[in-house]
Amino acid sequence: DVQLQASGGGLVQAGGSLRLSCAASGVTFVDYAITWFRQVPGKEREAVSCIASAVGAKTWPDSVKGRFTISSDDAKNTVYLQMNSLKPEDTAVYSCAAQKSPFCLKGAMMYNYWGQGTLVTVSS
Repeated sequence: DVQLQASGGGLVQAGGSLRLSCAASGVTFVDYAITWFRQVPGKEREAVSCIASAVGAKTWPDSVKGRFTISSDDAKNTVYLQMNSLKPEDTAVYSCAAQKSPFCLKGAMMYNYWGQGTLVTVSS
């Protein structure tokens, strides 16, 4: 039974940092891709960063490259998203998702397993 639990969101001032955690059970990082998505009300869910055995780490939006870093701790079965130099436009609900794949998958519909979202609010 695959379960994901996201945590670490909160309110932070622009320029600050947060680290999100996605605690996973029922998955092994060798077999599953883990991806962080974010969603703003009224907009489509956006893939942010993924970690998968065949490709390592991948980040998609140009707006977060160089600021966001995904990593994993196999011993804790947890994936992290370190977010630095946060901007108000990073405000969103962040969710982690898992899918059995050695490759990173960008489309939200490709994921069968989701954790609950954690809200990140960046004030200006």
